[in-house]
Amino acid sequence: MTGTRRMIAALSAALCLIALASSAALAAYPNSMAATGDSITRAFNTCSFPFIDCPQNSWATGTEATVNSFYLRIRAVNRAIEGRAFNDARSGARMADLAGQIANVIRQRVEYVTIAMGANDVCTSEETTMTSVASFESSLRTALNNLTRELPAVKISLGSVPNVYWLWELLHTNRSAVSTWNSFGICQALLRNATSTSREDEERRLRVQRRNVEFNTVLRNTCATYANCEYDADTGYNYRFEAGEVSTRDYFHPSVRGQATIARIEFSLVRF
Repeated sequence: MTGTRRMIAALSAALCLIALASSAALAAYPNSMAATGDSITRAFNTCSFPFIDCPQNSWATGTEATVNSFYLRIRAVNRAIEGRAFNDARSGARMADLAGQIANVIRQRVEYVTIAMGANDVCTSEETTMTSVASFESSLRTALNNLTRELPAVKISLGSVPNVYWLWELLHTNRSAVSTWNSFGICQALLRNATSTSREDEERRLRVQRRNVEFNTVLRNTCATYANCEYDADTGYNYRFEAGEVSTRDYFHPSVRGQATIARIEFSLVRF
């Protein structure tokens, strides 16, 4: 074989390897996905009309370019997912509601599912109405058992519960935020008497934060027992969001910018 022929053969082989590698990488990205969770995943309060769900802005399945959701990031490399992203989350949902959302996921026969649940289990009207750790774990495991039994090859991304104590730290000196929390009764387990410096109020806040951390420990440990489950390693919890990433309508839910931040920091952890 002449030198030229050898060069052409080597180039052809290299191109074949590149094509195979590209095909393998593409195949790793899912052709369908579903998002489960609560009002955060529904992008509540981010539309021009206030106090409604706005799923087009969702960090998970939204179509708004400025958010650049998981769905859009996957679609950029795998067009097969076009139109096959389902938002099964429900505003106000707690972990006890996850099994019902997973039932929808199973019917949709998706290849990839995101789970972001727990904010409403810790952010309740009173400290005494927070979900117990045992109940939280039982509900999570029931949902994951159902999902992995019916869709054994499904890829699962499990997000941590955001740090609600940090929300208080960030905004408790903001008069508008405090007034809004009081008027709408938002997360009163933690945000009641937001400007108080009393020992009683601070100890209550710390107990709520402790439950927040306990929930994330459950998420981490439970996810580790399922082969296709990937926990975000407390990335969501540890992220110190800025005031501009929080809605000024309720000073609780992520703004459009906040939704974009969730998509950015959480997607960087996913391994397809």
